[in-house]
Amino acid sequence: MLAGEIADAAHLITSLEPKPSRGFEQDDVRTVLPDVFVEKIAGEYVIYLNDDGVPRLRVSPLYRRMVGQEGVAEEQARQYLQEKVRAATWLIKSIQQRQQTLYRVTQSIFKFQLDFLDHGVSQLRPMVLRDVAEDIHMHESTVSRATANKYVHTPQGLFELKFFFQSGLRGGNGEDVASESVKEKIRGIIAGEDPRKPFSDQHIAALLSDCSIDIARRTVAKYREAMGILPSSKRRQPFFRK
Repeated sequence: MLAGEIADAAHLITSLEPKPSRGFEQDDVRTVLPDVFVEKIAGEYVIYLNDDGVPRLRVSPLYRRMVGQEGVAEEQARQYLQEKVRAATWLIKSIQQRQQTLYRVTQSIFKFQLDFLDHGVSQLRPMVLRDVAEDIHMHESTVSRATANKYVHTPQGLFELKFFFQSGLRGGNGEDVASESVKEKIRGIIAGEDPRKPFSDQHIAALLSDCSIDIARRTVAKYREAMGILPSSKRRQPFFRK
C-alpha cells in the first residue's frame, strides 16, 4: 500500500465516530443574560447596567400618607404600617445601592483592563480583588459579592466578571502577564504547530520565553491540561497531509 493510501485511510478512520449514539443527546441550554454592557460609542467605552431583571419597586403613596396622619387608625396598626414602610424603603435603597456598587466595580475593572476591550484576551493584565477594592475604596469582600455570578457583555464577547481577576506570571520585561493571556498564547502556538511534529511542553516554554514570558515546563503542562489539550505524544499525526 502506498504512503498516500495509508494517509487517506488514516484520515478516514479519524473522521469516524467511535460512539455512534454520541451527538444525539440533548443538553440543557443555559441562557446567560448579561448584568452589565460595555459598548464603544463615539470612540469611548460606555458602561450601562441591564435593569430588565431588576424589579421596579416603590412604596404606595397611600400607605405613606396613612403613616404620616394622626388618628387614621389605631396606634398599633399605625406602628405596624410604619415598620413595613421602613422595611420596604430599606429594601428599595439596598437594591439601588447594589446596582451602584456593580456599576462602580465594573467601571474599575475596565479601567485596569482597557487593553482587553481593544485587543481581546491576549492583552489581559493580572488583577486581584484588592486592586479594585482600593481603587473604589471598598472592602474586598464587597467587590467579591458584587461580581459573584454576574456577567458582562463586551466588544470581545460575554464574560463572567470573575474572569477578569487573573493571577500573573513574571514577564522578561518586568511586567506581569495574566494567566489567561498566557493560555491564549499557548493555544495559538499549538494551533500553528506541524501535526507530524507537535511541540513538547518544554519547547512551548522556550517559545514563550522568546516572548519575554518566564514560564516553567510544568506550568505549560498545567495550563495545557486546563484547556483540554492533549500532550504532544497524543497530538502527533504521522500521516497528516497538508
